[in-house]
Amino acid sequence: MARIVRVARSSSLFGYGNRFYSTSAEASHASSPSPFLHGGGARRDVAKDRNVQWVFLGCPGVGKGTYASRLSTLLGVPHIATGDLVREELASSGPLSQKLSEIVNQGKLVSDEIIVDLLSKRLEAGEAKGESGFILDGFPRTMRQAEILGDVTDIDLVVNLKLPEEVLVDKCLGRRTCSQCGKGFNIAHINLKGENGKPGISMDPLLPPPHCMSKLITRADDTEEVVKARLHIYNETSQPLEEYYRSKGKLMEFDLPGGIPESWPRLLEALRLDDYEEKQSAVA
Repeated sequence: MARIVRVARSSSLFGYGNRFYSTSAEASHASSPSPFLHGGGARRDVAKDRNVQWVFLGCPGVGKGTYASRLSTLLGVPHIATGDLVREELASSGPLSQKLSEIVNQGKLVSDEIIVDLLSKRLEAGEAKGESGFILDGFPRTMRQAEILGDVTDIDLVVNLKLPEEVLVDKCLGRRTCSQCGKGFNIAHINLKGENGKPGISMDPLLPPPHCMSKLITRADDTEEVVKARLHIYNETSQPLEEYYRSKGKLMEFDLPGGIPESWPRLLEALRLDDYEEKQSAVA
């Protein structure tokens, strides 16, 4: 556990607190609060001369990587996804590859020690490239990880993306990757009807081009049994984490209203980034 602390304190990602975007922990409310925000509706203004230090939380399959990646491009900060770090290690045939393969295929969460080790390596690589600021995706996932992170840096905002479990399962089972180009797609067509005052959710499939169609593969851990096990484990471990950041006034809970076309502009509005019209075109 000490390794990430040593790396983080010397890293360009964690070492210069005053240079980065920072706000008070107080949550503010717009005059007409968004129906997609709850749990405080925290909103932040981006200071142009500082880089954000944000965390994205949410169940597996909710879309953390999609929205964190778009915001990374919009704001010019690195998107560090621990899920990607795990998959890269799995593909590398390195010393952790076999152990990680067993863990992932059983739907279990990767241990804090392994995640911290992988993240430390990524921070070292970022330091060498002169990176500053970050959007973390998939870390922290446990209270222990949150405490480690809190010891070495100040997190400005924690965005907790939310979707109904039925939608999450369908999304995970619909994930596909092209074995040739490596791009991700989703063949699920989701149309959840609204009930008990809750709005319905509709998401069109993200289909591949014809030349990728015959090359689609499914992740080994994207079976219904494994997906539901992952969601159960995540829900059990995430509640203390959400309360930890809620108590600090840093948690913004955001109910995704649909797919990317519906959710992206609403998320930008919640983050007060909807006036970044020119940069939005770069990630549209």
